[in-house]
Amino acid sequence: MERSELLVRRIPEGTVIDHIDAGRGLLVLKALGIDGTDGGQVTIALNVPSGKFRKKDIVKIENRFLKEDDTNKLAVIAPKATINKIRNYKLVEKHRVALPNEIERIFRCPNPDCITNSTEKIESVMAVLDKSGNILQCKYCRRLQDVDQLKYKK
Repeated sequence: MERSELLVRRIPEGTVIDHIDAGRGLLVLKALGIDGTDGGQVTIALNVPSGKFRKKDIVKIENRFLKEDDTNKLAVIAPKATINKIRNYKLVEKHRVALPNEIERIFRCPNPDCITNSTEKIESVMAVLDKSGNILQCKYCRRLQDVDQLKYKK
């Protein structure tokens, strides 16, 4: 049996998001607003072998470091993900995403009658009802959210 290794170029500076649930890597890119138009190099590996989870996705983003809102999005989309900060080709920081009790300003409530969708300047707040990341609820109108159907604020 021939053994093969994944060959993906190391990045000099940026972020590597590892242990994304298989098949969710493209959703991670969408949530982070990464579409390739800014000229930054992005590497994505889908459904690669993983010792821990059978298969996983990996995203490498050169010259970009994630902010708290970004990591909150990741915690909802890919709760097992790890974030690796790279500087000068070396791993300088590694941590697992953690879902907070509330997520502010990131997602839009899908309820058109919700006060957060009115002309008033009220930011959305989603309560995390299930730490597995499957159930969120709008703090204002109490509508339950399907994580896969969430809309991101621009």
